[in-house]
Amino acid sequence: MSRTPFAPLFDRLVDDAAVFPPGNAALDVAVREHLDRRTTGHGPHVGPLLVPAASAAELVALAAADGRPATEPLAVSLVVRPGSPGEALADAVGVLRDDERVLVTAGEVGWSAGWRALLELEVPLVVEVGTGAEQERALDDLAEAVDADHDVRAKFRTGPTPTWPWPDEAALGAFLDAAVLRGLSFKLTGGLHHVVRGRYESEPMHGLLNVLLAVHEALDGAEAPHLAATLGRTDTEVLVGAVSSLGPDDAGRVRRAFSSYGCCGVLDPLHELEALGLVP
Repeated sequence: MSRTPFAPLFDRLVDDAAVFPPGNAALDVAVREHLDRRTTGHGPHVGPLLVPAASAAELVALAAADGRPATEPLAVSLVVRPGSPGEALADAVGVLRDDERVLVTAGEVGWSAGWRALLELEVPLVVEVGTGAEQERALDDLAEAVDADHDVRAKFRTGPTPTWPWPDEAALGAFLDAAVLRGLSFKLTGGLHHVVRGRYESEPMHGLLNVLLAVHEALDGAEAPHLAATLGRTDTEVLVGAVSSLGPDDAGRVRRAFSSYGCCGVLDPLHELEALGLVP
């Protein structure tokens, strides 16, 4: 039995990023396993399958070859890596728009001077931002789009890549503070494989429970230094107790701000949440 008397905090929380590093699953394997997972106990906690926009045509063929999307569409979010041309997203949306077996829930791109042209696609956009002064400009830009009634969310990378150093507690806390202050909904990506902050295989990783609590505190007015301290906590029992104390209203507020995050090992955090009694 779940220790929490509500589901909203973990519903559709973990987007399936199986095809992205370091998972690097083949798309046919990722589609099959994602469809299999929809009917398991993990299904309610898993969001859409994240798919490179360039793989749209292959996705059409895979959805056609599997009978299940004919009765319930395969939900996908189309990803264009930061620095890549946004036209790839437009092409992918064009390929998939009339395919009833695939439901495009969002398009994910990097913030750039021309990102607003993609608003014409009329799909929700998730826009990845950097750090520092560029982050401030990007978030202001996204907030203006939201004020104009566009469906836009921010995105921040919590794990390292060859060109992106691991953002520490101060960097992640600053992003959470800045996004909440602007009233922006956001998603995270990369690195949240575990539920508690720690070192895993000698690498530092942020914890999912830490992030959920930091978002809750940011919504209550806490500023970046306080959020960084919450993100740095490693006491599992304390974190579990704090998350368990969140009521349905608080959970709803947290998830309206923190919409989801991408994880290439989608079951990793879910298994840890199960072991802690936080999900059934």
